[in-house]
Amino acid sequence: MIKVGIIGGAGYTAGELLRILLNHPESEIGFVQSSSNAGNLVYDVHGDLLGETNLRFTAEMPHHSVDVVFLCMGHGKSLEFIQQNKLPETLKVIDLSHDFRLKREGNDFVYGLPELNREEIKTAKYIANPGCFATGIQLALLPLAANNLLAGEVHVQAITGSTGAGQKPTGTSHFSWRSSNISAYKIFGHQHEGEILQSLKQLQPGFDKDFNFVPIRGNHTRGIFVSVYTNYIGTVDEAKSLYNGFYKSHPFVFVSESNPGVKQVVNTNKAVIYLEKHGNKLVIISVTDNLIKGASGQAVQNMNLMFGLDEKTGLNLKPVAF
Repeated sequence: MIKVGIIGGAGYTAGELLRILLNHPESEIGFVQSSSNAGNLVYDVHGDLLGETNLRFTAEMPHHSVDVVFLCMGHGKSLEFIQQNKLPETLKVIDLSHDFRLKREGNDFVYGLPELNREEIKTAKYIANPGCFATGIQLALLPLAANNLLAGEVHVQAITGSTGAGQKPTGTSHFSWRSSNISAYKIFGHQHEGEILQSLKQLQPGFDKDFNFVPIRGNHTRGIFVSVYTNYIGTVDEAKSLYNGFYKSHPFVFVSESNPGVKQVVNTNKAVIYLEKHGNKLVIISVTDNLIKGASGQAVQNMNLMFGLDEKTGLNLKPVAF
């Protein structure tokens, strides 16, 4: 049994982790830390867990008592945690912030996209869980990069649900602004671009074309819809064969014959990919749940790999009915 600690337990990603781990056959939750909620029942914050658990939040971080900790704190806080705490040699860490996603001197975190780094994840001590936009966009492009087929500029537009902005309301995330509304933000300057390009160059080191990313705030709560187009010399059938071959051994990625919508993947760890060819352009659609495959589900997938379990363990999640 894997004993788990969650640090920063009050946010959306921690809530999803709790929902998954409470039903995971090989995990036991040792503690859920939240300084602002210490002493309160977990279901006082995550109301859907009423009747599922009587765990209480703690202000303490007893990481010596668990096998793995999930860091669900704000960006910048994970780096502080690592710097300020002497961690046991046997403790594994899965960080859901962006603090360790980019490679730099002294960073010994493995980038936790299983479809890219599964073998490295299996032996890793520390994992940097990918960003939600980054996951969907990379899954749309990895097969091309792996075959040295990114030959021109890449154009990406991606729409995300409001939960991607976190639990704390902001001027562009609260319901009265977001409902019946849509807007672009951080055009050509989103923080996930760095990790996306890092992964593409891992597979295709010579890639040096422009990467044009327009992120969109959607008026839904969860789910990411990615549309990509780039030059491609082959046929659509050749592209489908390429994608099916690349993802053949990856149980959560599906190449669909039908143009998908986000409701196919909400509440699941799935990614659905769809391809069309128009002139010399390949169009790739990718849909994921930003809180599960884009965050907490992928984190549990990484935990499974790190502890020698089947990566699907505890992740047989069912999509929300229409």
